Amino acid sequence: MASTNSFNAHGELTVGEQSYEIYRIDTVEGHETLPYSLKVLLENLLRTEDGANITADHINAIGQWDENAEPDTEIQFTPARVIMQDFTGVPCIVDLATMREAVADLGGDASKINPLAPAELVIDHSVQIDVFGRADAFRRNVEIEYERNGERYKFLRWGQTAFDDFKVVPPGTGIVHQVNIERLAHVTMVRDGVAYPDTCVGTDSHTTMVNGLGVLGWGVGGIEAEAAMLGQPVSMLIPRVVGFKLTGAMNPGVTATDVVLTITDMLRKQGVVGKFVEFYGAGVAALPLANRATIGNMSPEFGSTCAIFPIDQITLDYLHLTGRSDEQVALVEAYAKEQGLWLDPAAEPRFSEKLELDLSTVVPSIAGPKRPQDRIVLSEAKQQFGIDVKNYGVDGDLREVPVAAGGGEHQHGGYGLKDGAVVISSITSCTNTSNPSVMMAAAMLAKNAVEKGLSVKPWVKTSMAPGSKVVTGYYEKAGLWPYLDKLGYNLVGYGCATCIGNSGPLPEEVSAAVQKGDLAVTAVLSGNRNFEGRINPDVKMNYLASPPLVIAYGLAGTMDFDFDTDPLGQDEQGNDVFLKDIWPAPEDVEATIQSSLSRDLFEKDYADVFAGDERWQGLDTPAGDTFAWDADSTYVRKPPYFDGMPKEPAPVSDISGARVLAKLGDSVTTDHISPAGSIKADSPAGRYLADHGVGPRDFNSYGSRRGNHEVMIRGTFANIRLRNQLLNDVEGGFTKAFIDGDGFSVGDQTTIYDASAAYQAAGVPLVVLAGKEYGSGSSRDWAAKGTALLGVKAVIAESYERIHRSNLIGMGVLPLQYPKGESATSLGLTGEETFTITGVEALNEGTTPKTVKVHAEGAEGPIEFDAVVRIDTPGEADYYRNGGILQYVLRSLVS
Repeated sequence: MASTNSFNAHGELTVGEQSYEIYRIDTVEGHETLPYSLKVLLENLLRTEDGANITADHINAIGQWDENAEPDTEIQFTPARVIMQDFTGVPCIVDLATMREAVADLGGDASKINPLAPAELVIDHSVQIDVFGRADAFRRNVEIEYERNGERYKFLRWGQTAFDDFKVVPPGTGIVHQVNIERLAHVTMVRDGVAYPDTCVGTDSHTTMVNGLGVLGWGVGGIEAEAAMLGQPVSMLIPRVVGFKLTGAMNPGVTATDVVLTITDMLRKQGVVGKFVEFYGAGVAALPLANRATIGNMSPEFGSTCAIFPIDQITLDYLHLTGRSDEQVALVEAYAKEQGLWLDPAAEPRFSEKLELDLSTVVPSIAGPKRPQDRIVLSEAKQQFGIDVKNYGVDGDLREVPVAAGGGEHQHGGYGLKDGAVVISSITSCTNTSNPSVMMAAAMLAKNAVEKGLSVKPWVKTSMAPGSKVVTGYYEKAGLWPYLDKLGYNLVGYGCATCIGNSGPLPEEVSAAVQKGDLAVTAVLSGNRNFEGRINPDVKMNYLASPPLVIAYGLAGTMDFDFDTDPLGQDEQGNDVFLKDIWPAPEDVEATIQSSLSRDLFEKDYADVFAGDERWQGLDTPAGDTFAWDADSTYVRKPPYFDGMPKEPAPVSDISGARVLAKLGDSVTTDHISPAGSIKADSPAGRYLADHGVGPRDFNSYGSRRGNHEVMIRGTFANIRLRNQLLNDVEGGFTKAFIDGDGFSVGDQTTIYDASAAYQAAGVPLVVLAGKEYGSGSSRDWAAKGTALLGVKAVIAESYERIHRSNLIGMGVLPLQYPKGESATSLGLTGEETFTITGVEALNEGTTPKTVKVHAEGAEGPIEFDAVVRIDTPGEADYYRNGGILQYVLRSLVS
């Protein structure tokens, strides 16, 4: 739709022999001193101005942005494209397929349900490290992946043929965010003759990696992504923008990972949830693109919406290196310079807050044992481990359990396994595997270690899961694979593996020893997430580290280790070998990168990125505009969101007689809420699969079964580390029942799913009570979908992270906040009360109440307070009135 163009911004840009229409930012007063990110939003509104949803007032609000004010102006941002991975993408396509049928049921045209913004899905989350430490690990893991996921993959191939403007990157290609920066991102888009900034939303929180290229984008829940695909703008407040000035240069021995862990630590302390972070200053100009992407990637770990870098010559060099056409690179340069989006290292835009980091002050670091922001200086890691391990039941000396001799290829037994043992050492995840400087350093460290006669300890599960095939290309060119293989860091797959809980099982004898002694063993990974219970069910403590340090800890075999004073082993002459003896010199790493990383590697690996191998092409793919649901499928089922949905929404109502399903503490992440990882045989999801004829060997992971709501609802709030305060010292997906149910009575402990089923059968609404930072972590739409399907009508928390709060509204769940400074504890709530929430019905009058009245009736008498309504924008209010964002979109399309 053409812009109403009230600022006369419509113009023309000629690049070479090609002319493009553009919308000029310089027609709006105040544009000159805006941060880069807000200039991108400004252009977006100029181009999509329609006089109704997007008006001249909105455009002026960005031009006249008051950097010191609290955000209060809602705008409608229209992303240029949507990017998904398969875990979050499958339910998106399931929902689109269901919407096609629902539109027809309401008398509309099913073919209207199509992505209106280009959508790309990269299958990267389904590879699991079942086989490791051997030459055929990659081939075997891919075979197992197809065996497990064939049903889902056939469904995605159907989607690729049934929907317009939807493309799928097949398995075994790379990690979505790395594929995004290396191939899919345009930086400057062209559609229908109009050139404009590339922007995107993605169904994965680390979508922000693309910020390193100057592309404004962030992670949203699958729910919001579906709406964006269907042409709905993203409703948001013009944010505060934090300027982060970089100066100086990194010292030898310091990696991009150390920089990003330092920045994560700083920004978490600053408090940037819901804000944009933008990097500026002379230090930016000296920062390689891969380092910018590494920093952008970690935006969810600091909590910011994005973490962006402006466009400059380094951006152009990277686009050329990765195989973008000369015409595209020329367009990016011309457009950025014309629109004032080109980096000026001396400029200081107006920012809401400012921080500064001198890169020369950064020291080697790791983070753990359970949060990315808990940075530990490497030289203090042994000492800190000694303190932290006490929180895992270790008082006094580290305990040791003998490991029985195993039949496997790797473990030969005959050794003792101690608390603190590194049982997983994995080079994995988008954050670091896209960065040649740390990947090459790891491989060169491996070479030096092998040449010194060092080897990885026998209890360590080693793996190398690069983010794209290009890594293999430059390792082969540099002749470094044999050294990685010798240490056990064989290629296991190209995908998001250990970081999302796809580390695969530990060898049986190691797992048995861990469980027998209840040992506090550790994982070290080059990832971005290390939350409790995420990496592996046997592993209690998880540490983030740079790829070379991942290998160093594999050699050490324990976190109870000081690299300065403890030797990694001895050479052939019996001399002690320390980390400093095998750490590669930065100039050698750089020289090796220069000689082995070239444009032809990218051109070869991305020549036909959507074609796939013979396995993908050989899948039997169903045809037709609507999907033929298989009643026996345990992977892909038609969800109930639109069952019996009327054309007009029913009025919203107050909540009466609600009981508490879970009372939770601070920092409960979407990992605690959303089903992830392996499915236990004795869990509600395991029982469901067994009832449907699936054996435990074929359970697969929750992520792979995201297209089946029956599995997912049974795994919601079922994380093995979740602590529901309705119970004493119990971990896992359990609750105290305030109702009789199937196999339990009032007062009994039962599973959250079984309790929910009893409450729903009795017509009892549910609430969840929570602490600070509720819903931090990945943009998991199932954390909200599962909550809604369990019958939860409201969540009352001390504070929320952005994506989950918005996703709750998208599923028709009301997010409420305790009055400032109050909590469940300060108000005296035990969670055993019956809750009534009044004032919600004011939403029917077209306004959003600032607060609602909460009345909790308990054994000690009533407790009353005014809860803040966290429906932050009029758009969110519309979604809530309709029972959710998808219902709103459906009704809009039909009407």
